[in-house]
Amino acid sequence: MSSFATRYGASPLHLLLVLCSFALTGYAGIRLLAGDRPWAVVLWFVGAALLHDLVLLPLYTVTDRALRTVLDGRPRHRADDAGSRPSRGRINYVRVPAFVSGVLFLVHFPLVLGRVDHFTAYTTLPDDVFLGRWLLITAALFGLSALVLLLRLWRSGPRARHR
Repeated sequence: MSSFATRYGASPLHLLLVLCSFALTGYAGIRLLAGDRPWAVVLWFVGAALLHDLVLLPLYTVTDRALRTVLDGRPRHRADDAGSRPSRGRINYVRVPAFVSGVLFLVHFPLVLGRVDHFTAYTTLPDDVFLGRWLLITAALFGLSALVLLLRLWRSGPRARHR
């Protein structure tokens, strides 16, 4: 067993999970491309990749750099300086709620923006409450994150608070 782990670099369970994920991905791809319009699926994947790589990645990279500058007080240019403790620790209290809120928005954006007319017919729920609920969830995520940061700063003592 150790010779396998030495040659492969991980345990056999890791290899099994990777093979299962490839099988599941292959099955999903076959099912998606077997539909009426396989080119629409391919176009959607290519469009999503281009949108992410050309628009979203630069946008959240610039936003992250701006947050690092604001939270740490100076821009980072050197690679060895990028992992310093104060900025990395505090910026995650902004990153995590922003990420969760962004994922919720991406999943439910038609409902949040009120772009779905047939939703109320199927569920009998009003379609004008989702923007307020998403904003409330976002505020709660950022508030909870700020509370956790304050508790950690309080527990760490006065030296960490003044850094």
